[in-house]
Amino acid sequence: MPANNSTATVGDVIRVMERAYPPYLAESWDAVGLICGDPAESVESVVFALDCTDAVADDAIARGADMLIVHHPLLMRGVNSVAANTPKGRIVHKLIRAGVALFAAHTNADSARPGVNDKLAELLGVTPGAPLRPIVDELDKWGFTVPADNAEAVKDAVFAAGAGTVGDYTEAGFEFAVTGQFRPGEGADPHIGARGELERVEELRVEFVAPRRAREAVRAALVKAHPYEEPALDVVETHSGTRELGEKDLGIGRVGELDQPMTLREFTERVRTALPTTTWGVRAAGDPEAMIRKVAVASGAGDSFLGTVAKMDVDCFVTSDLRHHPVDEHLRAGGCAVIDTAHWASEFPWCSQAAEVVARGLEAEGTSVDTHVLDIRTDPWTIHGQGEE
Repeated sequence: MPANNSTATVGDVIRVMERAYPPYLAESWDAVGLICGDPAESVESVVFALDCTDAVADDAIARGADMLIVHHPLLMRGVNSVAANTPKGRIVHKLIRAGVALFAAHTNADSARPGVNDKLAELLGVTPGAPLRPIVDELDKWGFTVPADNAEAVKDAVFAAGAGTVGDYTEAGFEFAVTGQFRPGEGADPHIGARGELERVEELRVEFVAPRRAREAVRAALVKAHPYEEPALDVVETHSGTRELGEKDLGIGRVGELDQPMTLREFTERVRTALPTTTWGVRAAGDPEAMIRKVAVASGAGDSFLGTVAKMDVDCFVTSDLRHHPVDEHLRAGGCAVIDTAHWASEFPWCSQAAEVVARGLEAEGTSVDTHVLDIRTDPWTIHGQGEE
């Protein structure tokens, strides 16, 4: 819960952001969350941008912001230095000196609902339906032993932490009687038995499944509720039990119907006018007069999804950073039309969504901050030369 006053903290803003864009939705290679700043520091102004460039950091500082939220993490890969004479280190230093916290929501915001891809689809007049790549909830198989008299309390604790849900069933698991043994050492404080003496105990072995993302929460609940100093437990990753995350249909990309049929030429023009203007512009590949009714979108670099959309009943795929050979091969194989936008343009609209998330989330908790989207084009392309066809 937020602090018991009208001033929000960095931690409050993080909690609101992570509720909307859960970190467990991030790709394994991603680096989301707080990059610099103190969760306990107070926040009155939060600004939003797609990238944390020098210009963005300077603007945030000039505006007196206490926190900067971006989509692209400044420190994506491991570093061994943030020295001020390096490009990224320079930004980190200036933000810390000015007391500006930096936070990133990246692929977790891409997969969340509503998230980056929902915003992109809506801007283009596409109903944001199922994701291109649904996220599955990977499962752990747990087992622990406990004295029979304490079993119900420990089971209640782990189930409350998110364990034991299988489809429409909750508190699912099974148990059987076992005999355990242990000899407490001189430094032990045993719940049962005496130091130095071998003890045999009739116990229950309890087994259940739990989402891998809840592993630490389940472990903490189990240890806290268990009567032993050192509970015997094991966790095994399982692939056979993976499942989609239910009706929310979380995942990268969106597929949906266009609000009205139109030609590829017309839809390309709609995409151009709907998205922020960039030097890169918007380009399309396919028959200009082909009718577009069903559309797939993937914000940011999306040519890895060309194989996915080729197997789907869609008329057009909108994404960014498309390359010559993948598009050529896609079209030669009979794939749908594709529209290529600037990476920045397809994702920048999310910033306004994130600003609303923070403002409304904190207001619901009795605090408030000023929010502002920094209107700085961090798209790197600055010149577009086009000759006559």
